[in-house]
Amino acid sequence: MTSISRLRPDHAEALLAFERENRAYFAASIPDRGDAYFAAFAERHRELLAEQEAGLHHFHLIEDEDGGVIGRINLLGVRERSAELGYRIAEKAAGRGLATWAVQQVCVLAVREYGLTALRAETTLDNTGSRAVLARSGFEPLEDVMFGDRPGRRYVLDLSGGAPPAH
Repeated sequence: MTSISRLRPDHAEALLAFERENRAYFAASIPDRGDAYFAAFAERHRELLAEQEAGLHHFHLIEDEDGGVIGRINLLGVRERSAELGYRIAEKAAGRGLATWAVQQVCVLAVREYGLTALRAETTLDNTGSRAVLARSGFEPLEDVMFGDRPGRRYVLDLSGGAPPAH
C-alpha cells in the first residue's frame, strides 16, 4: 500500500537515491538542484530535519508498498497558518494519479496535524500535469508569475473549512 511518512533521519539514503535516479526527469520540468545539492546531501538532510523540528516546514516521503521512495510532498515556509505546497513524483510512478492522491492526503495532514488554513502552490504553464493535479485538488488560480524565463501560475487553496473532499 502506498503511504506518506514524515521525513526522518533514516530516510537520507533512500531519498538521495530517489533524487539521483530522477534528476534528469525532474530537470526537464523544474530547475535542476545542481551538483552541490548532491555533494552536500547528508548535511542538507540534517538541516531540513532541524527546520522541520522548528516548525518551519513539513517534509514527507511517498513510499510504495515495498518502502521504496516514489515521491516527495512538502509544506514549505509555514507562516500565519499557511504554507507552500511542493511535490515530486518519480518518473516510474508518474501518470497514475499518485500526485493527486498525495496532495489530497497532505491537505488532510495540513489541517489535522499542522493547523494550517491555506496552501499556496506554483507551477509553470507548460507543466500540464501539475496544473491538473492542483485543479483536481481544489486549488484556485491566483496570478501569473515568471520562473526565470518561463511563464507560470500561482495557486491558493483555502483550508479554513477543512481539507477538500477527494475527487
